[in-house]
Amino acid sequence: MTLILKQLFKLFKLLNSDKAGSQIAAGVALGMVLGLSPLLSLQALLVLICLFFFRVQLGSAFIAAFFAKMIAYLFDPLFHVLGSAILEINFLVPVYTYLYNLPLLPLTRFYNSIVMGAGVVSLLMAPFVYFISKWLIERYRKSVVERFQDTKAWKWWKATSIYSWYNRYDKLFG
Repeated sequence: MTLILKQLFKLFKLLNSDKAGSQIAAGVALGMVLGLSPLLSLQALLVLICLFFFRVQLGSAFIAAFFAKMIAYLFDPLFHVLGSAILEINFLVPVYTYLYNLPLLPLTRFYNSIVMGAGVVSLLMAPFVYFISKWLIERYRKSVVERFQDTKAWKWWKATSIYSWYNRYDKLFG
């Protein structure tokens, strides 16, 4: 239970930070793809490479992957039906056979119906998740954060020495 609360607190700290909303949204979208793919697979490795090479907020990606992995099991029956339908397309069977005989492609486990369904769904949903999360982050920052920072309680808290100590500590050690 404390792990979930710790992740939620990190999410709120990230949403209130000065990081660009597009970086956080890209992290959420890639984290969703990472969370819906099997842990030890080639597609998970490719997503991790994308996370480390592009300008993406890693915290949001790992938080999104954590929550996507937690709810992925609820959608396994849907992923199985979709993956089975894709894998049973007759004219694609020779393509699947050829891909399976390649050296690295079987590491994606594309031949598993749940993995295929989750992969297709995550790739189709990634652009929508990016734009929706970017929009939600912008709305959250405009409505909640700006209103909260205008309150007397926040201004009082910001004037205390504890806040200045925390702010210095946060800048030094993140």
